[in-house]
Amino acid sequence: MFSKRSTTPLVGVLLLASALLSPLTATAAPAAPAAPDIPVANVQAHLNDLQAIATSNSGNRAHGRPGYRASIDFVKAKLDAVGFQTSLQQFTSSGATGWNLIADWPGGDPQNVLMLGGHLDSVTAGPGINDNGTGSAGILEVALTVAREQFQPDKHLRFGWWGAEELGLIGSTFYVNSLAAAEKAKIKAYLNFDMTGSPNPGYFVYSASGQPTGSLEVQQVLESHFTTIGVPTELTQVGGRSDHAAFARAGIATGGLFTGAEVIMTSAQAQKWGGVSGRAFDPCYHRACDTISNINVPALDRNTDAIAHALWTLSGPVAPPGPRFENTDDVTIPDLSTVESSITVSGVTGNAPAALGVGVDISHTYRGDLVIDLVAPDGTAFRVKGSSSDSGNDLVTTYPVNASGEVANGVWKLRVQDVAAQDTGRINGWSLQF
Repeated sequence: MFSKRSTTPLVGVLLLASALLSPLTATAAPAAPAAPDIPVANVQAHLNDLQAIATSNSGNRAHGRPGYRASIDFVKAKLDAVGFQTSLQQFTSSGATGWNLIADWPGGDPQNVLMLGGHLDSVTAGPGINDNGTGSAGILEVALTVAREQFQPDKHLRFGWWGAEELGLIGSTFYVNSLAAAEKAKIKAYLNFDMTGSPNPGYFVYSASGQPTGSLEVQQVLESHFTTIGVPTELTQVGGRSDHAAFARAGIATGGLFTGAEVIMTSAQAQKWGGVSGRAFDPCYHRACDTISNINVPALDRNTDAIAHALWTLSGPVAPPGPRFENTDDVTIPDLSTVESSITVSGVTGNAPAALGVGVDISHTYRGDLVIDLVAPDGTAFRVKGSSSDSGNDLVTTYPVNASGEVANGVWKLRVQDVAAQDTGRINGWSLQF
């Protein structure tokens, strides 16, 4: 876990007895199949392999070091062998080459992606078996279970193992920034697992407070597993400490699990979880002693089962699309001008979605001249396209807009500006997909 901040505020004891149904879990469809039990011995075997890799490579699996590349190759080989579609994404940080590993399970709706991930690198001081061998190994075993079960959910499943997290969330940020807006909009939720087997464990669930729309459903599904097995949880504000941060900044629903790092366990927490008060959740955090001996097996088992529970629950039926509104009237775009076209939305309850689809069909002789804004009923403008040197003709595409802070009903406008001389065009039509 990235250590830029030194404390982790812990708030709220678990208050919810069961997960609420949501757009991620669908409301009118049959219940999702129960997740299979994940044998913790399999997860431990992966950790033993990561320990062996570190031992053979100067005692660590850090970014830019041979141990990290060996770790990536190890995970990739496991996934390739069972039918995942894998790819390595290369980046550079601190003068060294790093990699992200992305693995897609064939099938599911490619417009509705559920993604799970965690960082695979360690610090240079040690092998990083809890931080974050545990999350990485747990995600790996859940992915392998998907393959063994030949699980075919409605949503498309994607997994990520990130590089250079310990240097400041470099790999995951690189991945999210590499995605076009339309690709980001396809990811309906990202679940992060970073340190899931701390030796003096707490049971923390990422709080949805202040996170993008949809995060509450993720939080509740994760909580529901621990409720079922009678383990109390606490919510934690992880902030920008781990790899969910880049996804949250992109407006993607996030959630995750955490068993604690350098923060000291309180007496109340020790009484609740059976730990040792006055001691860090992980005394070997970012140290050489973060080895295979630095793991609480029951915590690792419970958290890995929670990962599987979340995947099986959240990857179920895709919610039907919301209503669509359109305006097909032609609007001429003169040279060096600003024009608007309006759509009146009615009958939609609450706010607009976090991924409001703004479809545009514009004819133009130099689309790089165009600046496009979506204007909400209250006058708030969302920039969907800036000017550029793109000399192509016409523009027929859909832009996702996080309009979750805006009331849905009212008059929405597409504002199109031609900001450079000599070229003209026409709005053929546009639409809003809720």
